[in-house]
Amino acid sequence: MLCLGIESSCDETGLALVRDGRLIAEKLASQVDVHAVFGGVVPEIASREHLRVLPVLFRELLKEQSLTVADIDVVAVARGPGLQGCLLMGLNFAKGLAFSSGATLVGVNHLWAHLTAAGLDQELQFPSLGVLVSGGHTHIYFIESPTMFTLLGRTLDDAAGEAFDKTAKSMNLPYPGGKLVDDLGKLGKVDKKMFPVPYIKNDNLDFSFSGLKTAVVTYVNAHPELRLDAMGLPDPATESAEITSARNNMLASFNYVVGRKLEVKVERALKRNRGVKSLIVAGGVAANSVVRSVMAGVADRFAIPLVLPSMHLCTDNGAMIAYAGYLMAESGYRHGLDLEAIPRGRVVPSDWICD
Repeated sequence: MLCLGIESSCDETGLALVRDGRLIAEKLASQVDVHAVFGGVVPEIASREHLRVLPVLFRELLKEQSLTVADIDVVAVARGPGLQGCLLMGLNFAKGLAFSSGATLVGVNHLWAHLTAAGLDQELQFPSLGVLVSGGHTHIYFIESPTMFTLLGRTLDDAAGEAFDKTAKSMNLPYPGGKLVDDLGKLGKVDKKMFPVPYIKNDNLDFSFSGLKTAVVTYVNAHPELRLDAMGLPDPATESAEITSARNNMLASFNYVVGRKLEVKVERALKRNRGVKSLIVAGGVAANSVVRSVMAGVADRFAIPLVLPSMHLCTDNGAMIAYAGYLMAESGYRHGLDLEAIPRGRVVPSDWICD
């Protein structure tokens, strides 16, 4: 079975081909440079970029693999959650391909696809506890199979990735700031008292990072020397070592708080869901060194394997959509041409047709 995956939920245009569960080719067009000047994603611009590059990437993908549209058995597409206009670009492209070629159409839950992406590198074991840590979501799932997810905890306001980007922006570090916060934080020393660990003195598995964002902004406003005069990277040749060290210490402390918050909630979830066979951690923030280290410690304490996607599979990509679509099609699931895009803020329904 050859499955084409299409990802266009935000600012990455990804296409990939998975044959019988194995990734054979992929293409990715990033819009980071386009949106960096605005300090964040502009939905209208992102939609137009998807429209522009989708046909180009598709032609290149087929040409490089010496394939035609007729060779595709399944067209899988991210149907949400995401930016409505961006999702529609990918969805309409997928519908056109399915209609013209007769291929099976499968709408993929973007969030679930992140968590099953590691299956491209290793065998997944079920049931598992899944932790999604991305720019828009910080969720915990009980995963019974690639198509059976139960949401245990969710983002109440701002996700971890949002906190990373806003922390970088508060100091005039360029977008996207998550990797910079991680890299610079590695050079600093953690002060566990600098920021409070928010929303852990409760009995639930939900997440809130808005308080941490506020604490960071308040700290930077009180220490304006940490903010660069213009957007860019710190220059050791012109900046004092004291300021550089203070900034790195602050970012190290921020990273610590994010990791500690995840640690508390994930340990709580594992205690309530004994018997899971692995801990799956995915999403863009799963590439963060502190998050990976903390989650490795949690998995070790519960004597279960930690499953992490390869670094290039942590961020949005077509491979994860192709693989999730392949798993769904293999289980007999599909969608009709009336498939709808589901924007962020709405629950993606399990409205597939089962053959």
